[in-house]
Amino acid sequence: MSIRVKFEIEKEVKHSVRYKEVVEDGRAPVVGSIYVQKWFAGDAKELTVTIEKESDTAQP
Repeated sequence: MSIRVKFEIEKEVKHSVRYKEVVEDGRAPVVGSIYVQKWFAGDAKELTVTIEKESDTAQP
């Protein structure tokens, strides 16, 4: 199972950019916020991250 999570820029800090998750109405956030290094983020105002679960069953 995988999910695509959209983020929009929140603020810039010394060496990275903080992005906040864009949450759809009626849904809980999956990630919340992420920090991405400035060398990669560049001037991107939005990011999309794909998260893939290996399995739906919990393993110790």
